[in-house]
Amino acid sequence: MAEFYDEELEAIKRRKLAELQRRLQMEEEIRRRQQEEAAKREALLRAILTPKARERLANVKLVRPELAKIVEDNIIALVQAGQLQPPVDEDIVKRLLETIYERTHREPRIRIKRK
Repeated sequence: MAEFYDEELEAIKRRKLAELQRRLQMEEEIRRRQQEEAAKREALLRAILTPKARERLANVKLVRPELAKIVEDNIIALVQAGQLQPPVDEDIVKRLLETIYERTHREPRIRIKRK
């Protein structure tokens, strides 16, 4: 009985180990793809933006990373659609930041309910 139990336990351990290894390989593959995508995106932005525009976006990214990502996505889409010609300067980035900020920003509302 103990021998059967040990064999079954070893089989369970092998299955768990194989599953863990597959999961780690999948996570590593996902991480590698994300790094490649980020590198391509950075290279594309480096080719599109002027140094001052990149600096402004980097500063925005420190404070509001979600806003910077939206602006970067918009710049890439506009250039790929042919609506914006590179190099994109700081003034265009400022205007895009303002318009997107106005659309996404909501003023906090405080409501006081009296009893």
